[in-house]
Amino acid sequence: MKVTALPTDDSLTLALDGELDASSAVLLDTELTKPEVLNFRKVLIDCVKLTYISSAGLGVFISHLQRLQDANVKLIFFNMQEKVFNVFEILGLDGLMTIVPTQAEAVAA
Repeated sequence: MKVTALPTDDSLTLALDGELDASSAVLLDTELTKPEVLNFRKVLIDCVKLTYISSAGLGVFISHLQRLQDANVKLIFFNMQEKVFNVFEILGLDGLMTIVPTQAEAVAA
């Protein structure tokens, strides 16, 4: 998997490309752990090229959720493929995390 960080003035977009599993979760965790992440108002997760997510991948987001909320940083997912969204939905994470259809909605959220 590849994680591409695209910062703007108030948001950081992390574009995920490939499968987010136990071996690639470390890459994402490294990006979300960086101190400068807390300098943004929003962390936007672009899922358009995310083809699979495992429990380890979900665990990375869950482990950082409270830290981001405590720093008033919104975590917003967008462009999520249906099979990836189904994993979030089955586990009830769609109610815990903000998931919107498009990048424009993620920026506006």
